[in-house]
Amino acid sequence: MATELPTTDIRISTEAIRRRKGGTPIVCLTAYTYPVARLLDDHVDLLLVGDSVAMVLHGHKTTLGASLEMMIAHGQAVMRGSARACVVVDLPAGTYEDSAALAVASARRVVDETGCHAVKLEGGVDMNRQIAAIVDAGIPVMGHIGLQPQSVEKDGGYKIKGRTEEAVAALLRDALAVENAGAFSVVIEGTVETVAADITRSIAIPTIGIGASGDCDGQILVIDDMVGLTVDRVPKFVKEYADLRGVISHAAETYAAEVRSRTFPGPGHVFSATKSRDDA
Repeated sequence: MATELPTTDIRISTEAIRRRKGGTPIVCLTAYTYPVARLLDDHVDLLLVGDSVAMVLHGHKTTLGASLEMMIAHGQAVMRGSARACVVVDLPAGTYEDSAALAVASARRVVDETGCHAVKLEGGVDMNRQIAAIVDAGIPVMGHIGLQPQSVEKDGGYKIKGRTEEAVAALLRDALAVENAGAFSVVIEGTVETVAADITRSIAIPTIGIGASGDCDGQILVIDDMVGLTVDRVPKFVKEYADLRGVISHAAETYAAEVRSRTFPGPGHVFSATKSRDDA
């Protein structure tokens, strides 16, 4: 169960995440809402308000449905529910790619309006100027290389990365570019296992794997995938640790049956005419 939010400042900083390179694996999950952030906060090191929210909660086919306003609203909700974890918010597609100035402006707005501790953006060599500019502006950045969901339309779908020598070399260049630009960590997604492991050994900042390698410095999953709540296709790399689809479906079925049979609401769920201990 979620605990009461502590009043002391016990935040895990981005610098603390950086120092975890090669140490105890970094535990990361996505979060998009206040109650989920409350439930996860005691158990994770980092909460990512991912642009996957566009698909998971808003029903878009890709992450391209996310807007800056959407990310800010969900970032605010997660920050209200988190007291311990390092909170990172994704910069959505179209808010950073065109120029370093645009990237800094978007990152600044996200941090100022949510209070989050860092932003994440996709890209390697092609985004090193944007990452460096945001870091120079005093905002920590998490990188994201390998399979990049914001580029699925350009790539022709969700394609695993690192299956040719040329692709492997490009991935390493991307990882080094992200590191050299000043990012405190980098997500490696949808990448051949041995390649992700080699990248992890080749750079000095922590790697966070998703569909990558157990040798990465940490792991992340989409919370809805992890708890078995995803109603569409579940990616191969996901392990479902619960079956909330079944739990919710069964609860709704039971509720519907009780409403139709007039067994709900029962005496314990209605109010009497006299004031008593049954006040709402």
